[in-house]
Amino acid sequence: MPGLPPAIFLMGPTASGKTDLAIELAKALPCELISVDSALVYRGMDIGTAKPSKAILAAHPHGLVDILDPAQAYSAADFRRDALQAMADITARGHIPLLVGGTMLYFKALVDGLADMPSAAPAIRQELEALARRDGLAALHAQLADVDPVSAARIHPNDPQRLIRALEVYRAGGVSMTALRAQQLAQSRETGASGAPQLPYTVASLAIAPQDRAVLHGRIARRFEAMLEQGFVEEVKTLRARGDLHVGLPSMRAVGYRQVWDYLDGKLSPAQMRERGVIATRQLAKRQFTWLRSWPGLMWLDSLACDNLTRSLKYLGSGTILG
Repeated sequence: MPGLPPAIFLMGPTASGKTDLAIELAKALPCELISVDSALVYRGMDIGTAKPSKAILAAHPHGLVDILDPAQAYSAADFRRDALQAMADITARGHIPLLVGGTMLYFKALVDGLADMPSAAPAIRQELEALARRDGLAALHAQLADVDPVSAARIHPNDPQRLIRALEVYRAGGVSMTALRAQQLAQSRETGASGAPQLPYTVASLAIAPQDRAVLHGRIARRFEAMLEQGFVEEVKTLRARGDLHVGLPSMRAVGYRQVWDYLDGKLSPAQMRERGVIATRQLAKRQFTWLRSWPGLMWLDSLACDNLTRSLKYLGSGTILG
């Protein structure tokens, strides 16, 4: 919108080349980077998250990287609060916030705000996590479909964090997430409010991905193998040795970490761990594409193209935010 400071969103599925393009943009424009990634917030989780190297982070600092211990939880609401503060600080310095990552829920929370949901209920969450370990995520998804079919249709059956949160909300208050959102929307209409607070920026949204899905799958497989060669298993061993982490934590549910944890528990062979890690990453990419297909005003870039920086700068300067 006219008069609002600019911001850039750079989105895409995992292994699509977002970080490389973000750094190119930061060299060409007065940008400062903010990570939009639910795993990069954690310290000590470097290899399995494909965290930029220390040299890259020193040359091009990323906000919201390495801000939490893996024992801590971090919600979309936490991200929205922290990202808005980081964006305001960057804007105050006369620079452009460049938000880069693949956690689409975070992007959506930033733009649309979040419904006011009941606070976390640790006892209920622990019960649901135990149920997931005993009966599997399919059982949780079936329960959610019974009490909140709209949320069940929206949440992927293999997304434990969102499944557990939706059931936690229902069990804590006896009202589903869908019903709560509908109530809040009705109240905002009655009072003349518009709902979520407007994001105080003029945003240009870019997305990068290979046009051929098979190319992305190949990149995912090669990257997972490279992580293993770089010491991913040893990284998870170090995290396990702390004694205070477990697979029920959001950090340890990150793609790849759960599979390596199961391997270290003796539940998977090395080959099974590799296969399931790659499959889980491909499923993540599929969910990211689902989010991106419905994102309005998106400028798509091909990961394999050699002119993505030129095209991005042309788009940004054609009246989108810099013109």
